[in-house]
Amino acid sequence: MTAAPYIVATDGACKGNPGPAGWAWVAQDGHWAAGSVLLGTNNVGELLGLLRAIVDHADVGALVVQADSTYAIRTYSTWMDAHRRRGWKTSTGAPTKNRELLEELIRARDSRRALGLPDVVLEHVRGHSGHVLNAWADERAVRASEHGARGVASAWSSRGPHPRLDVSAAPANGR
Repeated sequence: MTAAPYIVATDGACKGNPGPAGWAWVAQDGHWAAGSVLLGTNNVGELLGLLRAIVDHADVGALVVQADSTYAIRTYSTWMDAHRRRGWKTSTGAPTKNRELLEELIRARDSRRALGLPDVVLEHVRGHSGHVLNAWADERAVRASEHGARGVASAWSSRGPHPRLDVSAAPANGR
């Protein structure tokens, strides 16, 4: 019997690029997490959202992560291993950007494999197109980047004092 997939959407946001960045994941059951960094890029936010979704669901067998970032999806599915094989160089020989995050993503993936869990399934969704979980992930990531713009580097979660989201409809901003 195959376990039902557990779906989590991720997103990243940045106030300026580079600038204060935010990341988020929102799950099908309304659980969520978000965080801010004082200086990052949109790609850093996207990778942090993906990383935290995987790490925070380390015990979920059939984990499906939906992202509107083809950069994050390709980084995880193809590029991070290629960069590592080349000694953390791009195909043109330039140093790999966001190496620390890529190394953390590799560790998270390898930890799942060591536990005998299947690899995370990544699905691309169009951002700002009415996809409810992606809209909530965007709302949380943007809100987190605003905290970063106010000088707050932190993380928040529904697994702490914050309530779950009602993911039966998109957030009020409608994105």
